[in-house]
Amino acid sequence: MNTRENLPLNGDELEVYEANRDLFAELLQGAEDIQAGLGRVVYSPLIAAREKTGLSYEEFARLLGISTLTLESWEQRREQPTKEASTLIAKILSCPDSIPMPQP
Repeated sequence: MNTRENLPLNGDELEVYEANRDLFAELLQGAEDIQAGLGRVVYSPLIAAREKTGLSYEEFARLLGISTLTLESWEQRREQPTKEASTLIAKILSCPDSIPMPQP
């Protein structure tokens, strides 16, 4: 069974959908898609910004003025970046050369 385009489902629809799912077929299709190169990796803007700077995990945390534990929480979406950090992340993504890099 294919997933519906107009999600979310209400409670009754979800119950019917789950009862009729073929999880093995979905997993098999997913594996075939990955093998065919149809999968994609979705990065959060935070991870993309860190990778764009070329900074190490520790250096990037220092640039944002946070601990590496906080950076990890933000990257894993357990916590949200502050408004100031979000602004800096957006700036890094749009103009990485304009950001002063931290000194070791």
